[in-house]
Amino acid sequence: MTVHTAFDEPERALGCEFMEWEGWQWPNHFGDPVAEHEAVRNDVGVWDESPLRKWDFRGPDALRAADRIFTNDMLGLATGQIRYAPFCDADGKMVGDGTVFKFDDGHAWVITALDSDLAHFEEVIAGLDAAISPITPDLPHVQLQGPGSRELLADLSDADVRGLRYFRFFPEQVHVGGVPAWVSRTGYSGELGYEIFCAPEDAPALWAALTGAGAVPYGLAAVETLRIESGLIFIGYDYFAHETNPYDMSLDKVIRLDGADFNGKKALAETAASPPRRFVTLTVDGTAVPEYGAAVTSNGEPVGTLTSPCESPTLGRVIGLAMLEASVSAPGTRVEVGLGDGTARATVETLPIYDPEKRRPRG
Repeated sequence: MTVHTAFDEPERALGCEFMEWEGWQWPNHFGDPVAEHEAVRNDVGVWDESPLRKWDFRGPDALRAADRIFTNDMLGLATGQIRYAPFCDADGKMVGDGTVFKFDDGHAWVITALDSDLAHFEEVIAGLDAAISPITPDLPHVQLQGPGSRELLADLSDADVRGLRYFRFFPEQVHVGGVPAWVSRTGYSGELGYEIFCAPEDAPALWAALTGAGAVPYGLAAVETLRIESGLIFIGYDYFAHETNPYDMSLDKVIRLDGADFNGKKALAETAASPPRRFVTLTVDGTAVPEYGAAVTSNGEPVGTLTSPCESPTLGRVIGLAMLEASVSAPGTRVEVGLGDGTARATVETLPIYDPEKRRPRG
């Protein structure tokens, strides 16, 4: 049976079209995905992201457990800090990716994509004094994203939202539109933004407060174009569990080989010096959008895969995320992308192509 989020009723009242993914109903769009995309890029949007899997880590080894699971340094987190990283199997292949929120030395939240992540976590942390509880249904949440998100949220909240730094959160509940909530300065849009977590019974009131203040509801159709422009990866599209090395996704900055051991570290150390594949953006000539997973070639020889293509509303052209052999991954390199019975010419660009220095989310 498909699970509906706590924001389902007010979303349906707005005519939302839904889609199912991994057992949950996700908002797909509210009638005009391009307008929703542009609202996030230019003003402020709100997205119900409740189905992302949330895990409560507790116990004396809670942070040590997260540190053993993820490739990034989680023991070094400060209270109220968040870090992103992939997590891998013993062969150094990605199982998933996610974020860790530190409340204190004995308590953290972890957010990932799949229910199956729990079995992997429990296997990796065997022997540590930490317990993991699934809390997804108990913790619905939205993303409030866009250049107008700070002021909108500050006007609704009793907390110092303007002072909240990038990848930080309030460990204690604050109020948003009168609703008790946890607020983090994180997101999945390439813009300034926040995530807001509340109790299920408070979800309709939180939604009403945010939309009543001007936040435009958006769904996965807009999320897809936003994330591709911003170089943000997604499981099942850009990488596949137990198949993709995190260096294939150019995640070098969140792999800490000089720290404590984590699952898959030895295998990744062997790849680190000279990763054979790199993750890039491609701009594709013409107006036709290739298929997800289209082959990328150079002079007719296979060199990679176009993982996530789209027609970019911001750039007004066809772009895509691609995993390429390192030898053809430099910006400016010309390649071909499979399109119908033929190919289209494409050019390697920076990752991401939109705001490559990430000044907007950090601003």
